[in-house]
Amino acid sequence: MFKSATLKLTVWYVIILISISLLFSIVIYSIALSEVNARLTNFQQTSPQSFPGDSSLFNIIREAQIHEAENSLIGSLVITNLVIWVAGGVGSYHLARRTLRPIEEAHEAQSRFTSDASHELRTPLASMKVELEVAMRDPKLSKDEMRELLESNLEEVNRLTKLSHTLLQLSRLEHENIVREKVNLDILSQTIVERFNKISPRIVVHNKRKLQVFANESNVEELLTILLDNALKYSPANSTVDLTLIKQRQMSGFKVVNAGEGISAEALPHIFNRFYRADASRTGSAKRGYGLGLSLAKKIVELHGGELTVSSAVNQDTTFQVLLPNFNSVQAKLPHMSLPKKLM
Repeated sequence: MFKSATLKLTVWYVIILISISLLFSIVIYSIALSEVNARLTNFQQTSPQSFPGDSSLFNIIREAQIHEAENSLIGSLVITNLVIWVAGGVGSYHLARRTLRPIEEAHEAQSRFTSDASHELRTPLASMKVELEVAMRDPKLSKDEMRELLESNLEEVNRLTKLSHTLLQLSRLEHENIVREKVNLDILSQTIVERFNKISPRIVVHNKRKLQVFANESNVEELLTILLDNALKYSPANSTVDLTLIKQRQMSGFKVVNAGEGISAEALPHIFNRFYRADASRTGSAKRGYGLGLSLAKKIVELHGGELTVSSAVNQDTTFQVLLPNFNSVQAKLPHMSLPKKLM
């Protein structure tokens, strides 16, 4: 589809280029011949002694000169136009490819997303269907077995609910404007860490400094929750996860570090892609996921004009670093604007 569109766009570019070059050629041709004719006429008037009493010889010479200039001009214009058309055709093709490449990439990403989402939805539904069909065919199904079946199906329903919720969040972030305010990272991070540590007391907070960012509080909460949950999920049960509040340039944020298997260099560039999971074996049991968390985290950071970086290697620590616009720096850039009372 895009190859055909590229060729069609190239043809249109070439047609426009040919039309413009022909128009300029006609204009140049007319101006050049008029100039030659005017110069020859001016020469006859200023040098009458060269052709005494009879201008017929001069007219013959003038016609010959005009004809020669005409042929030379036509040849030059033909060669020039051919060069322009060939070079323009090649350039038009590359320009058409460059113009359509973002659309093609977006189309491929959308198709891949639809395919992956369909697969993720089909798998739990197929599992639930098989379990229910087997149960219906068993006339001796006990109460305990029925309870186990319902618990299994409920687990799959919860996973599907979580998937739909995450997809809805991604969709909303792409189509809604976020409301930003002053967010105290130290207070927010402490609240989130306390919530995690009630279940698994493994998160250690370093550098408890007071930092404020200009962001949407619920989005920042979701962002930090995703990164901490990811760090706990892919690190040994007896290890700690380090959370450090940081400030760089005119931005503030946090750094999440965890030990574990690490991320290979081949997988590192793709971990923020939707439904991407670096190692299929790591999605089993308690580590099962859809590969949407980091994609959502990246989207949140992008919408806030921040930076999200990751560094890791196999069997090395994994570090996620987030930087968001500093509240004080944003306030300094807008001295003429009155911020909402909620921000003051």
